[in-house]
Amino acid sequence: MEPVILTTDRLVLSAPTLTDVEAIEHACQDPEIPKWTTVPSPYTRKDAEDFVDLVGRSWATKTETVWGIRHADVLVGMIGLHDIAEHHAGGHAELGFWVAEQARGKGYIVEAAAAVVDWGFAELGLARIRWQAVAGNIPSARTARALGFRYEGLQRQALTSPRGRDDGWLAGLLATDDRAPVTWPVLD
Repeated sequence: MEPVILTTDRLVLSAPTLTDVEAIEHACQDPEIPKWTTVPSPYTRKDAEDFVDLVGRSWATKTETVWGIRHADVLVGMIGLHDIAEHHAGGHAELGFWVAEQARGKGYIVEAAAAVVDWGFAELGLARIRWQAVAGNIPSARTARALGFRYEGLQRQALTSPRGRDDGWLAGLLATDDRAPVTWPVLD
């Protein structure tokens, strides 16, 4: 599949390219990104180059669809549908994202994620999108709840990263769900 460009009121989402390597490397120096994601730490230019290469291959094989989130032509984050699996009853994928430190608190991730979720359900025919995060990642959980995801529980030591194993929160969104935010026991 060829990469797709998505646009929202404030953002342009497009596959990262080699011209984004420096911005990706810089953003991933923020300790909050490797704390909550699987990006390596320390994060090097080679890591960013390898990531851009992986994204290109993932689009081609339709295993992942990853976009750079751009506001006013500045890369402010990454978002994607990962582990895409097709099924005769509708596929499924996992929503993942990070936002650069200087862009936090501006609603970019919710705006970008709404476009990605809509696209995944409409264009990929997904039946379900999963969200998971290291337990304690309150900003990510607030984003998922704002998108209408339903909290489904705690997975003990289920998430792995270069840090080792972490407990994880899990939530899901079905194509048929009302997207109004609901109560989450870990947030309310």
